[in-house]
Amino acid sequence: MPFSITHRVQFSETDMARVVHFSNYFKWMEEIEHAFFRSLGLSVVMEKISWPRIATSCEYLLPARFEDEVTLVLRVTRVGGKSLSYEVDFLIAGQAAAKGQLTSVCCAVSPQGFSAMAIPPAIREKLAAAG
Repeated sequence: MPFSITHRVQFSETDMARVVHFSNYFKWMEEIEHAFFRSLGLSVVMEKISWPRIATSCEYLLPARFEDEVTLVLRVTRVGGKSLSYEVDFLIAGQAAAKGQLTSVCCAVSPQGFSAMAIPPAIREKLAAAG
């Protein structure tokens, strides 16, 4: 089941031609990822669990420009033992402008750093139900 938000392109996200700089698509993928987790009553940073990205990509199909309204549509594509993958479509007036992919891993956070862990059952249920 897809999850979506709308983002209006800000001037600061564009280059001199008022076309969105490629790096912003990755920021927007993070924006929808955080909104998606919040919609499930979760966060990407919980007490001792976090979701660092281990793979990202984005294919650009047509330019987004200053003041465009971009609809971001997130679909969960895989809930693994320790990882979560999803795709994000970027639409402008219903047309595909870009397509992104992300994979995050569930990690325990400690003073020593991150360590991969199995997705806790309560979180897995919410993610699987959204997928």
